[in-house]
Amino acid sequence: MRLPTTQALTDGEIYYVIHNGIRLTGMPAWGTEGKDDDSWKLVLFVRHLPQLTPAEEREMEALNPKGRAEKQEEQEEEQFLNEDQPVSPAAKPQQHQTH
Repeated sequence: MRLPTTQALTDGEIYYVIHNGIRLTGMPAWGTEGKDDDSWKLVLFVRHLPQLTPAEEREMEALNPKGRAEKQEEQEEEQFLNEDQPVSPAAKPQQHQTH
């Protein structure tokens, strides 16, 4: 969507593709009957993509749904990165001694 060929389309052409889809491709129709403000908002989003900042990209990635495997991978990565960090006394499990 950042490619010059896409950005060279008119707003109306982008709207048409979003609203009606493209037959026999992977692009479904997203529009609703009548006035379709959401499709126009997507046109604005497509127009903004070439200027997307790294912070905006990270924010969008954080909003993506994650599957079980991806969540597990993130947890393992976090544990690995923090394994040499000192553990606060409150976080340590209590050891019971018997005499």
